Amino acid sequence: MDISVPAKPAVRPANPNFSSGPCAKRPGYALEALSGALLGRSHRAKEPKAKLAEIITRSRAILGLPADWRLGIVPASDTGAVEMALWSMLGARPVDVLAFESFSEAWATDVIKQLKLADARVLAAPYGQLPDLAAVDFSHDVVLAWNGTTSGARIPNGDWIADDRTGLVIADATSAAFAMDLPFAKLDVVTWSWQKVLGGEAAHGMLALSPRAVERLTTYKPAWPLPKIFRMTSGGKLTEGLFIGETINTPSMLAAEDALDGLRWAEGIGGLPALIARSEANLAAVASWVAANDRVAFLATDPAIRSCTSICLTIAAPWFAARDAEGKAKAAKRIAALLEAEGVAYDIAAYRDAPPGLRIWGGATVETANIEALLPWIDWAIDRVAAEAGAR
Repeated sequence: MDISVPAKPAVRPANPNFSSGPCAKRPGYALEALSGALLGRSHRAKEPKAKLAEIITRSRAILGLPADWRLGIVPASDTGAVEMALWSMLGARPVDVLAFESFSEAWATDVIKQLKLADARVLAAPYGQLPDLAAVDFSHDVVLAWNGTTSGARIPNGDWIADDRTGLVIADATSAAFAMDLPFAKLDVVTWSWQKVLGGEAAHGMLALSPRAVERLTTYKPAWPLPKIFRMTSGGKLTEGLFIGETINTPSMLAAEDALDGLRWAEGIGGLPALIARSEANLAAVASWVAANDRVAFLATDPAIRSCTSICLTIAAPWFAARDAEGKAKAAKRIAALLEAEGVAYDIAAYRDAPPGLRIWGGATVETANIEALLPWIDWAIDRVAAEAGAR
């Protein structure tokens, strides 16, 4: 039975950028914020190097990184930071990898198929769920994503991580840092990129190392060769310059200035507590809408593990559920395309490996008012696709 085409909502988001990376710029952002960029200068010169060191210093302070941790700027975004840790540190002990979305699955592939570590386990879970955390063996090294960027499920806390662990805990925190309270006492390697919660530009990663991680680097030599881009030691000693702004490769000083702008904005609004509160408010707005809605549902059904940054939704309408996998994928893409065509939401289709649905970035640079303005448009788009199909 046909249903009528719904009327369009009256209010549009002031900023339609809900991409999960690169993410929305901070409120009030303008290109003039980059006027202090030291363009045409060597990153090894005094002033540019000071800019890079300032990114490290401000990041440490906002996140509350312990004083005895190192923090450096590394190539290739969060992916590069994770790969540096995996290729430089793994192999000394058995490994447990928690795989519950596409990026953590990629780390499992690295461990099993690329590094070919024989004594490795993959603890897996479907999108929207977490593996059995109680099954982790902390005499092993542990590799995990703190937040599932493509699944909308996050590790809720660090209580399950053993204080007396003998292995390292390596946490990909690219979509968690600056939006979630990371328990550094329970972690040994933490990575992120500039492009997520603070809305910076891509291609640069951050690598934070605990003293235990530094000890591993300086006392263990992998059985495989390391390319220059991964090397953090020389002659058995840590390359300390990496953690004061002496980068392995040439960074973009324009992107560095952009990162500093985001960090200064974060400080100005109240630091980490304010950033977390903004992200949680975005999740709360979506949760309130979902609770009163029969069209959508969270991919992560357990509220305790729902991400406040990568908010992943499935379509719950009966007409959608009745379709086969290909039909669901086409319908979800059509919904996202309608929102983009209207200029109310860009880049919110579910990740290509995830179940068909939508993914709304709710990080700290996104205003809750824009989330609230978007949600009726999602209702409209779902009803529009249903009408096109002659469904209810």
